[in-house]
Amino acid sequence: MIKLMAVVQSVYIGDNSASLVKTPRQLIEVNLSGVVGDKHAGYTRRADSRNKEYPRGVEIRNWRQWSAVSAEELAIIAEKMGILEVDPAWLGANLCLAGIPNFTCLPKGSTLTFPHGTVLEVEEENFPCVNPGKVIISQFPHLGISPSLFVKASMHLRGLVGIVNRSGIIRVGDQVQISVYDLPNLSESV
Repeated sequence: MIKLMAVVQSVYIGDNSASLVKTPRQLIEVNLSGVVGDKHAGYTRRADSRNKEYPRGVEIRNWRQWSAVSAEELAIIAEKMGILEVDPAWLGANLCLAGIPNFTCLPKGSTLTFPHGTVLEVEEENFPCVNPGKVIISQFPHLGISPSLFVKASMHLRGLVGIVNRSGIIRVGDQVQISVYDLPNLSESV
């Protein structure tokens, strides 16, 4: 097992069901169903286009209770898109961490442990889609870029999704201990 350290740069809650964009906070509370008050919280969810193995709309376990991105990877996406920044809120993230440049490469089963006892577990990479691209281009309409540019620019940089293993709170500025249990080719890139 390898231990890495990061810091919570920002936290967000999805309190508007009509928008992908999340609202910044100073802290978020998480319980075993996800981020309290977030539209993606719940023990179950409906299968969608990401779940080819299930009929669309059928109830499945919610392995997307939280989403996180890294400040370093967002800077790379912005550079690839030719824009000044990519705000984590535009991507619908709950957390933005700094200190792990190849954050999206963390394997399934890695855990993020926060100072107040909260433990999150990685389920998988959050693959890019065009919807955050639409939000991003709305911030830079004068550039005339396509929303699909986000998909290309953010492949393997879009962050992670997962489940909550232990309830608690997460605050801006918290130190995060990341435990990586399975390290296929990650040790060379971190």
